[in-house]
Amino acid sequence: MVYRTARVALRLTAGQRRRCFGLLRSAGDVWACVLEANGWRRRRGDAPLVGYQELCRELAASGPGTFAELDSTGARSVVRRFSDAWFAAAKRRRDGDLSARFPRRRRGLVPVRWYHGTFTLNGRRLRIPTAKGSPALWLRLARDLPYPSEQVRAVTLLCEGGRLFLDVTAEVPVATYPAGEGPDPSRVAGVDLGVIHPYAVAGPAGEGLLVSGRAIRAEHRMHLADSKARRRAVARRAPKPGQRGSRRWRQHRRRARLVEGRHRRRVRQAQHEAAATVVSWAVRRRVGVLHVGDPRGVLDIAAGRRHNLRLRQWQIGRLLQILTDKATLAGITVRLVDERGTSSTCPVCHRRVPKPRGRSLSCPHCQFSGHRDLVAAASIATRSPGGGPTTAAAVALPEVVTHRRAGRHLPGAGRSRRDPRRPAMTARGSVGPRRPAPPHSWGVARSKGEDPQRPPETR
Repeated sequence: MVYRTARVALRLTAGQRRRCFGLLRSAGDVWACVLEANGWRRRRGDAPLVGYQELCRELAASGPGTFAELDSTGARSVVRRFSDAWFAAAKRRRDGDLSARFPRRRRGLVPVRWYHGTFTLNGRRLRIPTAKGSPALWLRLARDLPYPSEQVRAVTLLCEGGRLFLDVTAEVPVATYPAGEGPDPSRVAGVDLGVIHPYAVAGPAGEGLLVSGRAIRAEHRMHLADSKARRRAVARRAPKPGQRGSRRWRQHRRRARLVEGRHRRRVRQAQHEAAATVVSWAVRRRVGVLHVGDPRGVLDIAAGRRHNLRLRQWQIGRLLQILTDKATLAGITVRLVDERGTSSTCPVCHRRVPKPRGRSLSCPHCQFSGHRDLVAAASIATRSPGGGPTTAAAVALPEVVTHRRAGRHLPGAGRSRRDPRRPAMTARGSVGPRRPAPPHSWGVARSKGEDPQRPPETR
């Protein structure tokens, strides 16, 4: 059994929306109280309160009704989140990561989670618990859940981009296959992560898969250009530091949050589509093990703002998490291996190759040529977890490559869906569709208002 989480939008009335935001603000008050109590203890020289049990005892001592309509179950989920964050930072610091920071920043809205047995789910209607004496709070989901109601184990209310969502976590069984049709542990495929191609896979029997992410990259670029243009347009109307914003400014900020949230949802959906394509391709070829190159070492490279923006938009950790989650559900094992040098080493003569400008890797020593990402994926497939950057096994390059595209839902991904953020054709200097020149027999004299591309009417 594995746990899967689906995000579902909510259809709420004005009163329901106000009460939901009240619950999130009350959760923020719980978070702030824990930070303030630990601040007092730190100034007195006492040990901080970070354990879940001791935080629950302090929460119970505060008494009922302290946090408005937020019930004890929802408040305990907040202290659980704080405790997990604190111990995760402590573990990272013990392992030598001094950049890890303990939770000391206040939050206005904190997600609230309720576990199985504390909420009621009836189709598209959900009843979440509230404090004693408060009226019942029923919410309506925007779509049907992808899981049966008996498999749902937890629901989380959160706000993203100014909109309310519900994260539904369910316990889903691992896929089962008929005898002789399931994943074979002896069949190994290598996966290379990238920006142009989120996933490049080199599988057994000389087969490969390339998932194009150019639509995702275009979405990032168009969103960045659109955000810059919007900020330049409203720069003069921005309030000064310490000055209260006008209604128009608040509407602009709300619109910016909605656009940012929509952009994140579009990119997230495209990433899920890309990972689902890889897993379905591996299931059809009975691949039992995926060797995934771990490129997180590039995060330690000191570079400029362009490099940092590219890494942030790449979202390496999310790509790894999504692929691991879907592969585990399909019964495929995922192993992280060292991917250093796979995109810059010739698989034939094992010598260093200069970095190409395009996607084709050409070796100047042995005249080998091949797709850079597929060469890297084939080299990753031969490496073992925890091994060094070199391997003595022979690299089997794909001969049959399947091309797929992620993000077909994105505006501008196809010719039939033009991105409204792109400038018009004439704005880029285009003169429009070419038309043949009129024949000479038409003459050169034209009356006013007559189309020069059409022959004159015969009288």
